[in-house]
Amino acid sequence: MSSDTCIRVVLADDQSMIRAGFKLLIDNQPDLVVVGEAETGAEAVRLVAELNPDVVLMDVQMPDMDGIAATEHIVAAADVEARVLIVTTFQRDDYVFDALRAGASGFLLKTAPPEDLVDAVRIVASGNSLLDPTVTGQVIGKFAQAGPGVARSERLDALTDREREVLEQLAKGLSNAEIAKALFVGETTVKTHVSNVLSKLALRDRVQAVVFAYEHGLVKPGD
Repeated sequence: MSSDTCIRVVLADDQSMIRAGFKLLIDNQPDLVVVGEAETGAEAVRLVAELNPDVVLMDVQMPDMDGIAATEHIVAAADVEARVLIVTTFQRDDYVFDALRAGASGFLLKTAPPEDLVDAVRIVASGNSLLDPTVTGQVIGKFAQAGPGVARSERLDALTDREREVLEQLAKGLSNAEIAKALFVGETTVKTHVSNVLSKLALRDRVQAVVFAYEHGLVKPGD
């Protein structure tokens, strides 16, 4: 597969050994290629603007500009389509939430198996999103500690009853196939509803939809 058809990846991490390991792993995949490396958040923003990769593997703690701020800049850029996957050593609640609110499409710990990282790049590049399984529990737990959700958003009123049901199921972590089974509809129909939900709520992906649903009290931990 040529570099033109491969998933193009930029690595952003201030540790050269980490970048070298990620590069070796990614470049050994037939459909992935590393096109740039950055040691700081500011350099990552510049490289992404220059190279317009498909995916950025973003560390959090970096000099100049941290990975959260860099993610905000990348996601906000109108002419950039790159999706950001946060890959960090630190399993901290504030990192998870700040990353998701900044527009990251996923959050993976560096302790994950190498094959999980490769799969995560493909998942994010395809327009989907993911959370490390150990982090998903933190997300729900954080909302549980926060108590009842905030006042209902007017944006929810734009959803049909079925779209609201799909959002509720999505927020519980169900896949499209599982949602289809739960609601007795076809998987293609679910995909359409998910697309409509994201569009109407002005959300980037499924991860942001989960956060939105919990923040606005549509679902509660334990539902």
